Amino acid sequence: MFMVRVFRRTLFAAARSEPSNATAAASASTKMIHNPLEAFFEADRSQEEGKPVVYGRSWKASELRLKSWDDLQKLWCVLLKEKNMLMTQRQMLHAQNLRFPNPERIPKVRKSMCRIKHVLTERAIDEPDARRSAEMKKMINAL
Repeated sequence: MFMVRVFRRTLFAAARSEPSNATAAASASTKMIHNPLEAFFEADRSQEEGKPVVYGRSWKASELRLKSWDDLQKLWCVLLKEKNMLMTQRQMLHAQNLRFPNPERIPKVRKSMCRIKHVLTERAIDEPDARRSAEMKKMINAL
């Protein structure tokens, strides 16, 4: 874990740039600027009393069928971001010959993403308008 923090700090330090005086004054009055690369790394979670961190389960198709099109699209984006973060973390740790903690999280995210596609495909098939159904299927295949 120490190596992850060191690598993350050096990566963030390299990605930071010196802001101009006007930008620094504007940002100082609002809030602290976060590095966009931070989205690809998980925040450190303290493990109190040696308890392992428990992560959630994948989404069930029955739960996803109750959600609207917009909610499924937002959930897809969240899962895609989570998948990218996990894959980046796994690759970084693999390059340092360290073990990836909780490797079971990646299949959970993939299953949820596949189930979202399945639910959206079901909706596209049930669509009575053929043109709209074809557009929906094209959009789903682009995911």
